Amino acid sequence: MDDHGRGSGPRPPDSGEDPLDRGTPDPLPYEGVWRFTAPAVDASVPQARHAVRDLLYRQGVPVSDDLVQGLLLIVSELVTNAVRHAALLSPMLAVEVAVGAEWVRVSVEDNHPYRPTALEAAHSETGGRGLLLVREVTREAGGVCDVEHTSNGGKVIWAALPLKSLRVS
Repeated sequence: MDDHGRGSGPRPPDSGEDPLDRGTPDPLPYEGVWRFTAPAVDASVPQARHAVRDLLYRQGVPVSDDLVQGLLLIVSELVTNAVRHAALLSPMLAVEVAVGAEWVRVSVEDNHPYRPTALEAAHSETGGRGLLLVREVTREAGGVCDVEHTSNGGKVIWAALPLKSLRVS
């Protein structure tokens, strides 16, 4: 998996002013945006999951074990969907992790134009519930998820979950 880290993440345009003078707080050490690319093959599912987990811990993101497990489940489901349904038109996929002071967002992008929808699967079927699961995990964590078209005709599916304070009062 290629790591194309983008460092300190989204920042306002440089106005030439001293950030201390305008009251804008510096980003926290764990804030940033990182992007990993991988081939749309089955082996990329656990690789993406491990890369996201390792990134969260390496950057010191203040995530609970439950939040990490939810994020990893979301990444697994979204990468699996890209591998199963988009690989023919999109031999590569991208996983992006964006971390802010109060949230973490994971997304999977492919070049297939089809916009998936969450479908109810029959109880006898072993698959088909991935997007329902993503939506439910996201909702239970108090987050949001969506699918958007990209400028190149593909799509990006994302979920943003709030970071809960781990401080004990």
